[in-house]
Amino acid sequence: MTPFEVVTAYFEAMKAGPGQVDRLLDLFADDAVYVEPFSGETRTHSGHAAISDCIRASMKDPPPDMTLEVNRVDVDGDTVRSEWTCASPVFPGPMKGVDLCTVRGGRIQRLEVQFV
Repeated sequence: MTPFEVVTAYFEAMKAGPGQVDRLLDLFADDAVYVEPFSGETRTHSGHAAISDCIRASMKDPPPDMTLEVNRVDVDGDTVRSEWTCASPVFPGPMKGVDLCTVRGGRIQRLEVQFV
């Protein structure tokens, strides 16, 4: 898969929710790095097992009626920058973010999520 296709598959699996967690995790390389701010502080998860633990935990109790919209995707070689908006009735307002993703060999090597 191209970097664009990998990131598109990632967002499709995220939108599908817990039922697609295995499909989502298959997109990460064994030695991938995932940097995320969802606990209120930036945390880094290194390696497939750590990423799996983090993502599985986050999908156990997803926000109700959550929507995820991809607003923009830019590709430069193996780097993909995507802008997104996530909303749920339990959020004080829509959350906006940027994902910076490095894709090699058809898998996510590094994914860094930032709120904007």
